Amino acid sequence: MSGRRTNVLDVREILRRLRAGESDRATAKALSVGRHTVKKYREWADKAGLLAGDLPPTDEIHALLQSTMPDTGTSTVASTIVPFQEVIREWRTRGLEIQVIFQRLQEQHQYRGTYSSVWRFVRRMEPATPDVTIRIETKPGEEAQVDFGYAGLIRDPQSGEMRKAWVFVMTLSWSRHQYAELVFDQTVETWLKLHINAFTYFDGTPRRVVLDNLKAGIVRASLEDPVVQRSYRDLAEHYEFLIAPNRPRTPQHKGKVESGVHYVKRNFLAGQTFTDLTEANVKALAWVEKIASQRIHGTTKAKPTDRFEGIEKMALQPLPATRYDLAVWKQVLVHRDCYVVFEKAYYSAPFRLVGQQVWVRGGLQSVQIFSEYTLVATHQPAKAPGERLTNPDHLPTHKAAGLLNTREACQKRADEIGIHTADVVARLLAERPLDRLRMVWRILRLAEEFGAPRLERACMRALHFEDCTTRTIRQILEKRLDLAALPPLVVELTPRRFGRSAHELLPGLGDMSWN
Repeated sequence: MSGRRTNVLDVREILRRLRAGESDRATAKALSVGRHTVKKYREWADKAGLLAGDLPPTDEIHALLQSTMPDTGTSTVASTIVPFQEVIREWRTRGLEIQVIFQRLQEQHQYRGTYSSVWRFVRRMEPATPDVTIRIETKPGEEAQVDFGYAGLIRDPQSGEMRKAWVFVMTLSWSRHQYAELVFDQTVETWLKLHINAFTYFDGTPRRVVLDNLKAGIVRASLEDPVVQRSYRDLAEHYEFLIAPNRPRTPQHKGKVESGVHYVKRNFLAGQTFTDLTEANVKALAWVEKIASQRIHGTTKAKPTDRFEGIEKMALQPLPATRYDLAVWKQVLVHRDCYVVFEKAYYSAPFRLVGQQVWVRGGLQSVQIFSEYTLVATHQPAKAPGERLTNPDHLPTHKAAGLLNTREACQKRADEIGIHTADVVARLLAERPLDRLRMVWRILRLAEEFGAPRLERACMRALHFEDCTTRTIRQILEKRLDLAALPPLVVELTPRRFGRSAHELLPGLGDMSWN
């Protein structure tokens, strides 16, 4: 009503609220009028006896205004609505919009007033419901809230360059005690490390963590079924806390940490300069302990550290007995070569999964591959980018054999089969200048076809006849000669060219012999 003439229906609504005991301030706020206007009509109504007894009809109030307050500037425009009050109420109960009501009044009742008059009448008839905020308090140890806030540019201690930084804040909802740390990114790995650092600082974990729909924690925001980042779910299971994502676009639902982030930015970061991120975090922790935790909190009227040390610390869940193996989950494809790529390294997976998406859990102790929820492979973490870690059992048999095609691996496999096989392999690998590695590989593959014991006997026979080629050994096996007894070794004497020795013919020659 501010900035316009007050009509008789406005006055009637002012009177109705004043008669109900509403204050001048509340009435002025509800009807958007000045407090002096409400005061003026209160004084007028008091003199006219309108604050007690039955409230007169609108036309009588209008007449009284005209006779006792002719200079008030009240308008009779809204009085044109009076004959249609009941029909407007009925239409509103049926769900008609104000614009439709205005049109039907014109069409069916020859209404000559303005749309604004209709709108103001409906607004008074249906006062807006105030936006009410309900403050929810939690029990000690029950909840923590987490969030990020932009912290400006800070120097990277490793590169020396200025980089964008964010401050992570975890606030315990009951005590308002908090943990703060500055970082250069909001990746999944950083997100997990920050939670671990905060839990370590508090020496315990809450039963629930409330967070915004940050991608590091929530893959897809949803009111009914939010999708939690798999790495974050893994962390929550280890520390036994529930993940409670906010409803989309409702930051007020984690107001405690929102206030905490603003407090950090206004009180700690404002006007501060740091040498680098390392110094910033040292100062941040000191600020938390000496200032943030020692202040009298505006809501709790107590020091956060007193509420934390006195009650909430004991109410937190104890930290797990084993430290969390910081792991990152990633969905990857099993390529045609039976490897997945994770953190720039290659890990083998069962060949039956080629072309399928699998989950990789990469921790500090191991790298695990899951198909759906089934563990299908475990590897040691790669020591450097580009390293290829292989389990031969993951490859098809005819492909896996190629992995043994190294001199060391072939000799080791031959040693496992037997001494004669090892002797054949050693002789072939020692030959120069030809490389006999392929021949060795084909000989060792005969163990898969005929069995290791038979190959060992075939190599013994090949050595007996001084013929260790792949062709000879295969023929021995195919003709089952390895199962037959070895013939006696025949020593052939080389005939001499002369019947007598050179010494006999020529004694003076000493130890000379015929060529």
